[in-house]
Amino acid sequence: MSLDQPNVENEQRRPDWAALTIAVVLVAIAAVIFFDVARVKGAAGYSQVGPATVPEWISFGLIGLAIWTAIEAFRGDLPQREKQELGPVFWVVAGLAAQMLLLNRAGFSIATGVLFGFVAAGFGRRKLWLTIPVGIVICLGIYLIFAGLLQLSLPAGPLEQLFL
Repeated sequence: MSLDQPNVENEQRRPDWAALTIAVVLVAIAAVIFFDVARVKGAAGYSQVGPATVPEWISFGLIGLAIWTAIEAFRGDLPQREKQELGPVFWVVAGLAAQMLLLNRAGFSIATGVLFGFVAAGFGRRKLWLTIPVGIVICLGIYLIFAGLLQLSLPAGPLEQLFL
């Protein structure tokens, strides 16, 4: 053995704990789907295909992905991940929280416009005084299309009541 090559035999491979956590979460989601499907199973009646068929396929697919992810985690074949930046994650989560808090009080356009501005800040556009009004205008257009043309019910606030 030369001095240039590291001793690969003595190095221990450790499982990728993040990937194993993802595999466990996938199994948990599949279990929840199986539990819900068990309650709907009798609704199929005489047909082999019913409202439980596709959710069953999805849960089997999730279990397959969980097994595959666990195998890759133990083999160590997953690519190296970059360091997680918490700033953008904070902006997106704060935008979602703001939207949930504002949706019933301020209406769809304002709440989703605030979400738009916060997500733009997460992507590096920190001018909230510009991105929030632009988001409100875009979301008002979306609201008018969905509520006016498609007759869908979205939470209306004072801004939406001016137009409909």
